[in-house]
Amino acid sequence: MTFDSAFQIVFFWFFAILGIAGGIGLITQKNPVMAALSLILNFFSIAGLYLSLQAEFIAVIQVLVYAGAIMVLFLFVIMLLKLQNEQNQQFDVMKGLAFLLGLAFLGELLLVMNSFMGKSVTGGFAMGKVEPIGMQMMTNYLFPFEMISVVLLAALIGAIVIAKKHTY
Repeated sequence: MTFDSAFQIVFFWFFAILGIAGGIGLITQKNPVMAALSLILNFFSIAGLYLSLQAEFIAVIQVLVYAGAIMVLFLFVIMLLKLQNEQNQQFDVMKGLAFLLGLAFLGELLLVMNSFMGKSVTGGFAMGKVEPIGMQMMTNYLFPFEMISVVLLAALIGAIVIAKKHTY
């Protein structure tokens, strides 16, 4: 094992543990602003994981789009809604069902990961490079790319309609 590969493994595990800590902080925080800050920590750790996989472009996009724009939007919504800390709540059947479904999802995720252990992923394009991603998006995935544009446009129009003051 060379120094570079050992450093890459340490780098990967550091950001993996940091991401798990951010996720745990997100779901355990009662203060919504602290939960949003834990989510930012999680986003940055995911960008670090992308860097450890030599996907620099995806890491930069992760920081710009998610940690930058999306989290600013989340924090504005939290501040505008003036969310308070949750008070002590009683057990709810829906929360119990959600917990059981989460455990089932985790079990299935572990089964899928177990079936792929030891197998290498081979792809038709270089991971993290801009040109192959653009070629794939504008050739093989052009229709889904355009449909995402239509969905985002519909969401923008819906937000404008909801935010518009009605004068009757």
